[in-house]
Amino acid sequence: MSYRSLASSAAALDQPARPRAALPALCLTQITSWGIVYYAFPVLNPQITMATGWSATATTAAFSAALLMSAVAGIRIGRILDARGPRTVMTVGSVVGTVSLVIIASAPNLTLFTAGWLLAGFAMASTFYQPAFAALTRWWAPNHVRALTIVTLAGGLASTVFAPLTAQLANHFSWRHTYLLLALVLATVTVPVHAYALRGPWPPAPPPSTTGETASAAVITRSRPFLLLATALTLSAFATYAVIITLVPLLLDRGYTAAEAAWALGLGGAGQTLGRTFYASLARRSSPALRAAVLIGMGGVTTAAFALIPGPYGLLSALAVIAGTIRGNLTLLQATAITDRWGANRYGRLSGLLAAPTTTASALAPFAGTALAAPLGGYPRLFAVLAVTSAAAALIAWYTAPTTAATRAITTKDRRGRRLP
Repeated sequence: MSYRSLASSAAALDQPARPRAALPALCLTQITSWGIVYYAFPVLNPQITMATGWSATATTAAFSAALLMSAVAGIRIGRILDARGPRTVMTVGSVVGTVSLVIIASAPNLTLFTAGWLLAGFAMASTFYQPAFAALTRWWAPNHVRALTIVTLAGGLASTVFAPLTAQLANHFSWRHTYLLLALVLATVTVPVHAYALRGPWPPAPPPSTTGETASAAVITRSRPFLLLATALTLSAFATYAVIITLVPLLLDRGYTAAEAAWALGLGGAGQTLGRTFYASLARRSSPALRAAVLIGMGGVTTAAFALIPGPYGLLSALAVIAGTIRGNLTLLQATAITDRWGANRYGRLSGLLAAPTTTASALAPFAGTALAAPLGGYPRLFAVLAVTSAAAALIAWYTAPTTAATRAITTKDRRGRRLP
């Protein structure tokens, strides 16, 4: 997708209150931020452990700590986004991300390496999908699904672009110099783009349009649909991110080269972009609970296929594309889960609360996946366990229909019209 086509799409959605360059800018920065801060790590980690002597479990734990920090910081950042908008949050986050990569690249020991990743976790919460989705949902409502699709179409290219690029850089430079070069790219692209393109008035929160939107955030987050949704998305996130991080070592163990493994990971990103083109149509033709159950279940099927199919490489590459297609839809599923059920009135706060357990699961997944592979008897058996986890998540997702349970908690009336306690 070219910058011109992204700009045209943005113009089609544009209104005077919206920063004209925001949509294409977020497309560019999501590719860059995800590609460098997230997807470079699984490519570089084998080289990191070989050069430093640190165990893969320890380095992956540091990466997981970053995702945990992202989960914690995301709750507070969601409230700031609701009140003030994305410009300062995402610009500062880009600066912090650059600094964190410099610390990681120059870390003389595992302690400082972990500290760098903790700082990177704040950058993730400030620059990844959550703040971008909050901006698009507020600026582009009620056409936010189209805007979300456009930015995630671009974001899906992050691994496609940066996994092979990182592998090529690692072939010519040490992992430390590779991270320094990537930090330079991150600073050059994301800091000025966020600072310039996200200027503009931050519109007030839309007034509640349905009775359900009048429910307080506290009531919503204690409701059965929210709790089941959080559980389903958390289990799905654990399985999904464990697969992403352990796909490269799975293929390495099966005799494929590091470049082939990196390309398979990158093809998953291409699949994400392809899959997101179908989400808007899927959303129009299915209920939130049905598509959640189907998409999560299909993710489990592709994970099981990785466990059972050792090759050839072409078949595994096609499977990576299919898995990426499902993963791309899951991203939009989570992005629209709040508005599908409770509207956009408190999107930043509710999405931050919903994202906290899912981000925590995605944080634990790389560490847990790496740590569990050996006791389970190898990566194929790990992938089988992850497939079962996805199946359980799909079953739970079936019961997340957007009922009015949260609404009834505060507005239920008896037949005489009196509000019940």
